[in-house]
Amino acid sequence: MPRYVDGFVIPVPKKKLAAYRRMAKAASKVWMSHGALEYFECRGDDLKTKGMGSFPRMAKTRPGETVIFSWVLYKSRAHRDRVNAKVMADPRLQKMMTGPMPFDVKRMAYGGFKTVVAL
Repeated sequence: MPRYVDGFVIPVPKKKLAAYRRMAKAASKVWMSHGALEYFECRGDDLKTKGMGSFPRMAKTRPGETVIFSWVLYKSRAHRDRVNAKVMADPRLQKMMTGPMPFDVKRMAYGGFKTVVAL
């Protein structure tokens, strides 16, 4: 059965990584409680590539920033839409969104993806 993935790339100031991690951990609980199959938030580690584009270049990181690469797995796009509707209405997420964010939301890249290969 094909799955559906929401993907995110976010430049985050290194000095705000602890705050980002706390926020991501709380957010993951919201998504999982509403039916997401898997939730990943990953910090850039090996990002110096030769001969191809890089996540820092794509995310236009500034000095002192790193890249967060994240994805959430769903059964289908319809399942994603149902889960995200519940997530966006959840008071736990609403509370997170009212305070200062540990990253610039306008620089976040987001998209939904159909699975091409899954093993």
